[in-house]
Amino acid sequence: MNESQTKLTAAEAKGLRTAKELEAHLAWLETFTPAALGVLAIASGIYTYLGVSSLLEDTGAMSFFAAVAYSVAVSVGIFVFWSYMLRLMPAMRSAAGFIGLSVSMLVGSAAIIAMSSWLNAAALAGSAAVEQHLDTTVRDYQAALEQAHEIALSGQALGREVQRAKEAFEALAQQERSGELSGTAGEGAVFRVLTQKTEELQNLEEQISEQKPLIDSAFARGNEILGRMRALTVAPGPVEQRSVAFSEESVRLAGVIANLNQYSVAPLVARAAEDLPASVVLPELDGRNSSVRDAQSSTIASVLNALDQRSQTLRRAADEVLALEPPQETAYNPISSADAVIRYAGNFVPSWAGAIAIDLLPAVLVFVVAITQASIRSGRDGLSIEETLTLADLKAAINAMKDVEASMGAADKEVLRRVANAETSEPANLNAAE
Repeated sequence: MNESQTKLTAAEAKGLRTAKELEAHLAWLETFTPAALGVLAIASGIYTYLGVSSLLEDTGAMSFFAAVAYSVAVSVGIFVFWSYMLRLMPAMRSAAGFIGLSVSMLVGSAAIIAMSSWLNAAALAGSAAVEQHLDTTVRDYQAALEQAHEIALSGQALGREVQRAKEAFEALAQQERSGELSGTAGEGAVFRVLTQKTEELQNLEEQISEQKPLIDSAFARGNEILGRMRALTVAPGPVEQRSVAFSEESVRLAGVIANLNQYSVAPLVARAAEDLPASVVLPELDGRNSSVRDAQSSTIASVLNALDQRSQTLRRAADEVLALEPPQETAYNPISSADAVIRYAGNFVPSWAGAIAIDLLPAVLVFVVAITQASIRSGRDGLSIEETLTLADLKAAINAMKDVEASMGAADKEVLRRVANAETSEPANLNAAE
């Protein structure tokens, strides 16, 4: 090998220096990497224990040991898995091997998230997630209460339509009494028909008015319950205890909303509108002669036509109220901290990020080491062993050669000694034999 073949180019020398520098850094980093992995695995195990404990209903010794066993298994699994990846992934030289280990790492990461990360998130944000569930339930109940109250008030607005119809028939009755309708003054058959319908509408108006205090009282009581529920949402103390009191208040509020739904008078007005023209009791015509009776019959027919029109008007108004969307049925369902974290994951992105990062942070280290090892191999590719030797490597090789030479010299001396001893002992043996 001539001098031109053994001399390194500037690029090769730079790559070799970089490779040696990176190897020195890796050697130093590997002194504490296992300890760092152990700390991350233990931290994840602790939060996993807290998450498992929140799921177990029993608080006895068996549940304690079950939670400890699960958290220890998670810690050991995380440590072993990432130790494998840190050792094997950077050593892969082929694309097939690198891709295969990458797929394995993705599967393992998904398994770690499934068995640990969501429990870590439950430990980090479980109480806040349950409070979020309480707050969401309060908003649902408030919307249902306000909608039920709005429908009930819309029903009360039908009272004005009923009052207008009553006043119209009452005015017609007064006109009939003075003889302006049928032409005959008095309280005859036409007057009695008008009075009958006026009384029916009067009774309906009174029934509608009687519901107004009940609606106001129910709405005020519902708001009081909502106030207590909001206070429980943000009150200090364990959220599990607050959830029990919250559940009791939600049952009371559900009853108030059900009562408000029943206080709506729209169905009552709709039935009364149908009965208004159908329930007329026609009296016997009491005119003195046939011309008067004919006038009474014609007036009664006009009254019935007016009744039918008023009935349709009331029916349309009642149908508009009945067409309003009823409040959505709301019920409070107690939820565990782990389930709450999953359901409201979008509200706790930082907690989820921290829970996943503590488990998957070693994946970044795996890729860092893999990239560094690839850079080291790139700096050493194409160079012979002699070209990659450092001064320390050369000194070690020289010392090793000296040790080998010393060992070989000692062996040669031992052989020579034994040969010499054999040669001196042979004449002595011959003399003895003579």
